[in-house]
Amino acid sequence: MSEVLSFPPLKMTNSEPAPSPLPLSVRHLAFESGNTPILKGIDLDLGTDALTVLMGPNGAGKSVFLRLLHGLLTPSFGQVLWAGSTPGRTVRKQQALVFQKPVLLRRSVQANLNFALGLRPVANRRQILERALEDAGLQHMAKRPARVLSGGEQQRLALARALILQPKVLMLDEPTANLDPATTLAIEHAIARARTRGVKVIMITHDPHQARRLAEDVVFLHDGKIAEHTPAAEFFENPQSHAAKAYLAGDILI
Repeated sequence: MSEVLSFPPLKMTNSEPAPSPLPLSVRHLAFESGNTPILKGIDLDLGTDALTVLMGPNGAGKSVFLRLLHGLLTPSFGQVLWAGSTPGRTVRKQQALVFQKPVLLRRSVQANLNFALGLRPVANRRQILERALEDAGLQHMAKRPARVLSGGEQQRLALARALILQPKVLMLDEPTANLDPATTLAIEHAIARARTRGVKVIMITHDPHQARRLAEDVVFLHDGKIAEHTPAAEFFENPQSHAAKAYLAGDILI
C-alpha cells in the first residue's frame, strides 16, 4: 500500500462547495453521566493548521469529549461551535469519526463503502470505490462480510469508509489500539496523506511514541479538564502541568 487511501477528487452532482466547519470553539463544556461529572468546563479553540492529539489517563474524558465534538452526545452545559454553528447535520456532513472498535455494517466490505458513497451524490462513484478498496488493501476481500475480517482489516475498512468522502475534519478514537505494527503503520500513513489534503485531524492516543510521530499540538486532559494545550514539541520536551509531567514519566494519575 504505497499510496494509502489517496482517492481521486470527488465529482459531486451538485458542484456548490460546502463551507468549512472550522475553526472549532468549545466554551464552558460540561457533561455528566447520571450524577457523575465527566467533563468539567472545557474551553478550547482549534484551527485548521495542525494535527491535534488528545492525551490523558483513562477516565480523563477524552472519548466523551470527541463524541461531544462530533455531536453524538449533547452537552450538559456549554457549547461546541464549528465555524459558529452547533454540530448539526450540515456540520456532521463535513466530519468523520472512527472508533477504537470499528463500527461496521453487517454487509460486505464493498457494501460498507457503497453505503458511505450513497450519503452524497457522487458522480465518479465506481472510480472512488475501486481506489478505496485498492488503497486499503481490501480489493481481494470486496465481497467478503466485513464481520469476518481481522481486527486490523476491519479498522482499515472503517478508516477507508470515513475518508472516502474526503471529510474536512477526521476524528479518531485510538484507531491503532491493539493492532499489529504493519497495520498501525498503514493507518498512520493514511492519516498523514489525509493531512496533505488539508484534513483537520483530532486524534486520541495513549501511545506517546505515536503522539510524537504525528502530533502538531497536544491537548492533555486530566480529571475532566484541560490541563495543558501546547505545541507537541513543547509538550514532550517541557510539559507545564504537574499532571502531564507525571503522565509522561509513567506515573499513575488518579
